Amino acid sequence: MQYDGMAWGIGLLALLAIWVAARILLNGSWLLGWLRGTFGLLALALAAVIVLLALDLATYSAVPVDKPLATIGFQADGPQRYRVNLLQGSSEQVVSLDGDLWQLDVRLLQWKGLAALIGLEAGYRLEKLTGRYLSLEQQQQALSARVALARSRYGIDLWHWLRMSDMDLYVFDAQARRVNFLPMADGAVYTVSLAATGLLVHPLNQAAEQALKSWQ
Repeated sequence: MQYDGMAWGIGLLALLAIWVAARILLNGSWLLGWLRGTFGLLALALAAVIVLLALDLATYSAVPVDKPLATIGFQADGPQRYRVNLLQGSSEQVVSLDGDLWQLDVRLLQWKGLAALIGLEAGYRLEKLTGRYLSLEQQQQALSARVALARSRYGIDLWHWLRMSDMDLYVFDAQARRVNFLPMADGAVYTVSLAATGLLVHPLNQAAEQALKSWQ
């Protein structure tokens, strides 16, 4: 009898819930309010994504005309350890790098379609600087000799999404460029420029010229 009574009680509660739900559903104003609220939240979410995309694009710089993308200088800071000075336009960054050779990865964002026709400038971002030892044994024992030069904020990375999804939205052309391993040397200064064939490295002083000659 106890469980029969409980079953009847729960059944009555269910009927009461059905009656309340019917009253709400038959009143059309709730649907309009729900749609307004849902649309408003979606609009806020879209606005937040657009703001984050704008912040991500702000980490890129316009590709300079007849000027290098970056100037990179090396100063010995210990055995096979260098203090690296990167000059990008008016922005300067100093990092430390271990090894004998350096490699630079650069992101490119070029425009397509209407965006290209109206003359929007291609953008670039210095992505990472990597060090490498000539000795295979040292390289195998070395910790990660990689320095991130820029990061996308709040997890929104348009360039990475375009590359991974293989989509361009008919607007963007996300490309990767790399300076393959070149020698580090005390006092050496190089410039890195963008050409149709890729990134070009030019020695700016005698130390850099001598390092390249020894490497070749």
